[in-house]
Amino acid sequence: MKQVVELMKMRSYQIPSFIFNNYKKLKMTEKELIVLIYMYNSQVYLNPKAISDDLGMKIENVLDIIDSLEEKNIIKIDAIDKDNLRCEMINYDSLYEKCAFLLDNKKDNNDIYSKYEKELGRPLSPMESEIISKWLEEYDEELIILALKEAIYNGTTNFRYIDRIIFEWHKKGIKTEKDIIENRKKYINDKKNVEIEDIDWLNE
Repeated sequence: MKQVVELMKMRSYQIPSFIFNNYKKLKMTEKELIVLIYMYNSQVYLNPKAISDDLGMKIENVLDIIDSLEEKNIIKIDAIDKDNLRCEMINYDSLYEKCAFLLDNKKDNNDIYSKYEKELGRPLSPMESEIISKWLEEYDEELIILALKEAIYNGTTNFRYIDRIIFEWHKKGIKTEKDIIENRKKYINDKKNVEIEDIDWLNE
């Protein structure tokens, strides 16, 4: 118990929420993100041994992850001379450039995130932003916005409910507001036909 308490008292690691919410778009794995968070908070000069010890990873796995982050142009390792010693400094400039590019693309998308915040009347949480990002990978933006309006019309803003609406509409081939109207008309007509068929005309 004492060890757990001591661990909880240790300082928290921080990383910009935009990086955390978009690490998959940056082509990073979960392990690469963990190592990046550690380095971002703890290291100016690269120290694979410290990463290995603190994160409980094999040193060879740490080196592979660092190599992968370099290949993906997430970080760059600059060799410098410090106190007559050769040191390796971690450079995050390419990571910042990638994030800026993703941010510009979001703005070019007419900022669906802002539209959601306007409809909800509050800021999005990091988790909700991540959910919308995943929707955008699979569905059209118009469908995602229409699903929110449908959820609000039905008296809820639950993201699981919105996700279900998007899934069902996508499965039915619904893409536009016109498609939604046609689907509602069909539903009403089908329901009327069923009600007529259920009437026991002899007993009536």
